Amino acid sequence: MTISTYKTIWISDLHIGSTQCQADMLLDFLKHNDSEKLYLVGDIIDFWSLSKKMYWPRDHNTIIQKFLRKARQGTQIIYIPGNHDENIRAYDHYVFGDITVKNSDIHTTVNGKKFLIVHGDEYDAIAINHQWIAKIGSVGYDWLIKLNHFLRIFRRIFGIQSHFSLAAFVKFKVKNVVQFISKYEESIVHTLKNEQLDGVICGHIHHAEIKHIDGFLYVNTGDFVESCTAIVEHFDGELELIKWVKYAPALETLEDRVEA
Repeated sequence: MTISTYKTIWISDLHIGSTQCQADMLLDFLKHNDSEKLYLVGDIIDFWSLSKKMYWPRDHNTIIQKFLRKARQGTQIIYIPGNHDENIRAYDHYVFGDITVKNSDIHTTVNGKKFLIVHGDEYDAIAINHQWIAKIGSVGYDWLIKLNHFLRIFRRIFGIQSHFSLAAFVKFKVKNVVQFISKYEESIVHTLKNEQLDGVICGHIHHAEIKHIDGFLYVNTGDFVESCTAIVEHFDGELELIKWVKYAPALETLEDRVEA
């Protein structure tokens, strides 16, 4: 079995405990990728979903066991809670089974660049001021994910490429959503670019990205619900966006390989 090893891996928005979670893809990623440090960048356990309906299949338990096993074997795991698992923010700097909870963290890459690690809902005006709108949006998103499941089966039957996300398609066809993503990115960069940092690594909006904004590196981990993406740090400090396809990683284009 081929295992890729990195200095650091960032993953977010796993939504364990919800029907959104792509447990098989996530377990496959964890099986084939290892690192000295692993950041879980928020919305790891979906308490919003669990509060509506108890959903915890066996493979979700396996995911938790896999994280604990990695921690026991020496991987430094840091859990940065998000808005769907905000209850865990009350345990800032607690250690659970060798996994450390931090509401935010500063990560320094091999080549000396400093990044703030946050989930990112702290910079989302809707999540802060209108949580009820965010929860309604979450319900609509759940329905899109369910519809996408049946659409993938249909496409597979007719021999059509099955790695298609209805939620992502709708997201980038709705002008207001595209504008929201842009404003979210700009809000984070505008807030942090004078904080003696080289960049930020976050999640929250399920849109993976590595790009420079006003000389500040904005990095978004994406999610393991629709796009199955992660950010990795190589041993030379270079950051890379990975889009995972089961049993083999499909790396993004060279434009997504950026010197941190």
